[in-house]
Amino acid sequence: MTMADKTPKNEGLQLKREIGLIGGVAIVSGTMIGSGIFMSPQYVLAYVGSPGASMLIWVFSGVVALFAALSYTELGTLIPESGGEFTYILRIYGSFPAFFAAITFMLLLKPFSIAAKAMTIAKYVMAPFYPGCPPPQLAVKCFAAFSIVVVAMTNILNVRLALRVQVIFLVAKVFSLTFIVIGGLVEVIQSSTVIEENFDVDNAFQGTEYSVGTLGMAFYQGLWSYGGWCNLNYVTEELNKPEVNLPRAVLIAISLVTTLYLLVNVSYLTVMTPKELMSSSAVAVTWGNKVLGSWGWVMSVAAALSAFGSLNGTFFSGGRVCFVAAREGHMPDILSMAHVHRLTPSPALIFTTIISLVVLIPGDFQSIVNYFSFTAWFFYAIVLSGLIYLKIKKPDLPRPYKVPIVIPILVLAAAIFLVLAPIIDNPQIEYLYVALFILSGVIVYIPFIHYKLCPGVLDKLTVFLQLFLEVAPADKNL
Repeated sequence: MTMADKTPKNEGLQLKREIGLIGGVAIVSGTMIGSGIFMSPQYVLAYVGSPGASMLIWVFSGVVALFAALSYTELGTLIPESGGEFTYILRIYGSFPAFFAAITFMLLLKPFSIAAKAMTIAKYVMAPFYPGCPPPQLAVKCFAAFSIVVVAMTNILNVRLALRVQVIFLVAKVFSLTFIVIGGLVEVIQSSTVIEENFDVDNAFQGTEYSVGTLGMAFYQGLWSYGGWCNLNYVTEELNKPEVNLPRAVLIAISLVTTLYLLVNVSYLTVMTPKELMSSSAVAVTWGNKVLGSWGWVMSVAAALSAFGSLNGTFFSGGRVCFVAAREGHMPDILSMAHVHRLTPSPALIFTTIISLVVLIPGDFQSIVNYFSFTAWFFYAIVLSGLIYLKIKKPDLPRPYKVPIVIPILVLAAAIFLVLAPIIDNPQIEYLYVALFILSGVIVYIPFIHYKLCPGVLDKLTVFLQLFLEVAPADKNL
């Protein structure tokens, strides 16, 4: 295991430990509850073909997310540094594979996630103005870009402000989902035939698609809704008592989210027929129109607020990957600096904003989720294999928190399935493009990172940006 020297080479700024247990729960659950539960149910049902199978997908997705998060919790207490996958791969496997993780998360995964969630906000905000038809793509993307900029400014200005936004929106989205659950229950009580008409329990699995690729795609959509289970690992250095608060926050957040998701899906399926659910472009709005009538637009507002909170959490963690990678020498120095007064990694956040806006231009929600999930689970598999290696080869390392080895093994098996299933069952050229994009990092790594060619080529630009952005080098907060 390659362990970094924990003594800072130079005195610099440090990001403050501003995140407590409530903030940790808000970051995990507030990021998980976002666009997915308002966008993915129709896609999950469309892929598997039956309500019963779709409910099983949601259950298994929650279990996989919980087991994966518990595995990451052990790594987060064993290697208490920010950066998530990049840091864990760096400390376990070394610099070369860590660089590929860095460029993939910085240029592909985090920007794709941000773009998809921003598009969800835009679609739900505009849904009441375009009843019966999807809103224009140009308008959706313009509003999505505005949402990204607003969230970016919030995170750049102040860490506490970003955390307050996260907690406030978490309360709002939990209230919204609880309202959906209660609304479905009331609908059942008022009409005793509603379940028989919309959700035939006796034939719940009729028409289920059992192909490997179809199940993989359904899991992609389900797990997208649970995305965010590892977000606290990206900001470990800003978490108070990570050995205590990291496992507690994960257990509380994922248990809450899984329970809400299952109840919300039951509500959807009791109010809408499977055909109505699959044909809906904004499932919460369709549900609102059927249950609330002329007040259905309220669900558009609720879904948009939920997605905004999730976007904020994704942005909060996404900028830290860029920041840590630059601090380790894998990216330009300017990205490893923090604002001298606000103590936020503002250059990394600005960089993440720019890339997210670029990704937003050509993307659509469904393809973004599929390629995001394929790539993300590839790197999750690498990290989980590293944890299994450490548990077998280095059992004496200090671990404030441990999970049974069977848990990361099960998640690793799920990750391998999620990576290989769509390729084997329905190979598409886009997966090759993603792989080639990741491997293209060799062109940058060998000359500029390994051999350190042209070390001073960006010096003048770095000094200019440092003065312009009022930033300075930052050290680890261990």
